[in-house]
Amino acid sequence: MCQFSKWMSTFVLHRRVARQCHLLSGLNKEFLQIQHLHKAYGKPKAEANKREGEEVVLQSPDVVPVPESYRLHYNPSSYYTTWSMLMSTACVSKRESEEDEHYLIRPTCSFRQKRNHYSVSSSRRLSSTKTTLLELALNKGSVAKAQSKYCRDYPPTDIKVSSRAFQKCRPEYASMSLDLTQKPSPVEAKQALLLLHKVTVLKCSMTTSDLAKFFTELSHLYDSSTVVKSDTRFIMLLRYSVENLHHFTHSELLEVLKSFVWLDLPSTHSVLGLYEAELRCRASQMSFHQLLLAADLWRCLRRQVPRFLEHLYDSVKLDVEQISVPEMVQLLYIIGESRHCPSKLVHPIEQILLHNLDRLQPEEVGAVCLALFKSQTSLSESTVKYLVDKAYSLAEEVSDFAMVNVLKLLRFSYLDHRGWLQVMVQEVPRRAPRMDVQGLMHVALACSALHYRNDCILLAIAERIPSLAPSCRSKDSSKLLWAFGTLGVLPSQCTDFYPSLTEALRQRKSEFQRYPEHLLSGLLGLAFVSQFPEDLLAFALSPEFVNLSIRNSQLELKKDLFTLDETVALELPHFTGPRLSSELCDEVTKLLWNYAQSDVCQKPEVLQAECSLQELLGGEEFVVKRMILPHTRSIDLEVHLDSSGEPIPVKKPIQDASSSGKKPYTSRLNGGWERVNLEVALTEELLAQLTNSKGTMDHFTPPSAYHSSLLHRKDLDKASRLLGAELDPTNGFSKVYKQPSTHRILHKATVKLAIQVSNRNHYCYQSQQLLGLHAMKRRQLKVAGYRVLELPPWEWFPLLRKSRAEKLAYLHCKIYSSLNSA
Repeated sequence: MCQFSKWMSTFVLHRRVARQCHLLSGLNKEFLQIQHLHKAYGKPKAEANKREGEEVVLQSPDVVPVPESYRLHYNPSSYYTTWSMLMSTACVSKRESEEDEHYLIRPTCSFRQKRNHYSVSSSRRLSSTKTTLLELALNKGSVAKAQSKYCRDYPPTDIKVSSRAFQKCRPEYASMSLDLTQKPSPVEAKQALLLLHKVTVLKCSMTTSDLAKFFTELSHLYDSSTVVKSDTRFIMLLRYSVENLHHFTHSELLEVLKSFVWLDLPSTHSVLGLYEAELRCRASQMSFHQLLLAADLWRCLRRQVPRFLEHLYDSVKLDVEQISVPEMVQLLYIIGESRHCPSKLVHPIEQILLHNLDRLQPEEVGAVCLALFKSQTSLSESTVKYLVDKAYSLAEEVSDFAMVNVLKLLRFSYLDHRGWLQVMVQEVPRRAPRMDVQGLMHVALACSALHYRNDCILLAIAERIPSLAPSCRSKDSSKLLWAFGTLGVLPSQCTDFYPSLTEALRQRKSEFQRYPEHLLSGLLGLAFVSQFPEDLLAFALSPEFVNLSIRNSQLELKKDLFTLDETVALELPHFTGPRLSSELCDEVTKLLWNYAQSDVCQKPEVLQAECSLQELLGGEEFVVKRMILPHTRSIDLEVHLDSSGEPIPVKKPIQDASSSGKKPYTSRLNGGWERVNLEVALTEELLAQLTNSKGTMDHFTPPSAYHSSLLHRKDLDKASRLLGAELDPTNGFSKVYKQPSTHRILHKATVKLAIQVSNRNHYCYQSQQLLGLHAMKRRQLKVAGYRVLELPPWEWFPLLRKSRAEKLAYLHCKIYSSLNSA
């Protein structure tokens, strides 16, 4: 037993030494360089004077010549760029999208949009492509030389927004966060140099309290921290702290981390990795407040510490019932800034939030919404509704930043809140003149995601943006253009809005090499409202930019490029710039059609429209379900009629019939209904529809399956006269005459009909106005020589539950009324 104890003691000691060696390995190389420096260039003069018995005189670090190869380089800008890219990539890896399948939750609110996966979406993912900067063609000609009126100098905006403002709401936050607005009182550089000299005097005799005190006092020199960090004695101090790392108390360790924040230590510094490892080992011994404070300090240092956060989240699971409001909000802030919430934590977070919801202050509501948005945490719809209810009750008190965060959460949840949206009609115009461009962009983007068009909101934004356009990032410009184009805000309604943002895109052309999706989103938004800046289009379709876009596997930009290219072909026939290759167009077309066959083509409203049209017109050959304009990403039911109104067989495209080896859809009604006695039930609703009365706009829900029913005859003669057709009770509608005597068909050529089976996702919220992509499609179908025939959801969906005869009567009236109205 004694031998076993000795063996265990030796083993533990060996592991401790190995761990210490691992902690020190990160600094060995730097320290060896420092030793070499001392040998080559001598000791600092202050230390040499002491050995000679002379009075110590502090010297400036400039006295000691340090070769460039041994200097510590600190470049904050390069770090921040890397951090922003990492954060943006982490944020979108779970997404919009700004909107995938997991965004959809069963609606209990008054209205809930369904996600349309088959539509263009504004890209939010950031490119990681690291190629040389493209030589943009935009530098050519007078466009680049001429100074646009939108490039004039505006007074800089002095709008500061802090995501940590909620920490001012309660004093309890002081123990679990660092107040970045309360900087330590500054000290003179001479005093800092004296402290560094003490390091060379005390050396290894320093205790952990001495080390913590040195770091704390040096942190007061934040205005000249670069001088301190480049001093060799500061590096020695870091080494001594690592050697004594496991001797620090929890409080001392956190104080040292605070000092690193004020000294602005780079997040990639090797010392920080050693401190993180030490904190992970101590996590089980630290209090919840200490863990929150440590996590907040890592956030202030802009260092990602996922393994440490795992320990924090494990402690939350144990303390669900004891977490207070400040602890909950601070925890959610940490989760949001880390851009990830573990699935095991979602339910406890929801319970804690519901328990503390009534006690939240206005800024805390905004912080919670932002955290859920950043971490892409999907709570139940009822919880989100309660949270927005709380924001609604505080609408006049919340800051602009908190208001925008609530809209971000609604955008992510894809859930409307009527009360909140109505309040925005008053609040956004009142606040817009003082808001920054990022806040306005998120307001517009939330409206477009919810398909909510309100001119009071949008025109207030449009009035403010031109003055902010010179400071817009490419992301801001592109998403504003996308949002306004999606909602169909015409250039005539805001004369300076579109030109100012288009010019802002030109001025930020260097950003397109890193973020190609920004240019495509902006150009698509412009195309929705018939705006085509040819210089930007030529650049976007150039081979260099196309290759840059399609090489990025994280982004699906091929579809956007295809939509843009085909739009140019249809609406800009004089365009002489570059175009996409036929191979790329064929590839995207096949991809889109394969998806359409498995999704859109199988929707009940589409299947029933196809079957009814085939029955009405006399066979399958007269109706073809296909994508007339594949780049618009939706399907059409194509019908051809001759000059007398008789249907003409439609030639089926080869790719439609042969795609995936499947046979074209065959009507289940063919042959079976010819022997069914048809009796038409003329209801008031049917009469209203047949006499072109305004359709109802009541909410509707498409049926889950098709149910056929026998028809009951009540007034067959009246129906025949109304429809201008002869109905044979023995043969059903198989003998409906296509040239009714009451209709005067005046067409001299073949009429090509593009029948649109639309749904409410094609329209603005509670409106009959088409969204940008679908309005553009109708416009381009007319350019391509088609007559567009709408089967709007408020008319067609209620008929899905009606009889076969009522569907056929509706379609007959629609088709031939459209011919007469042309």
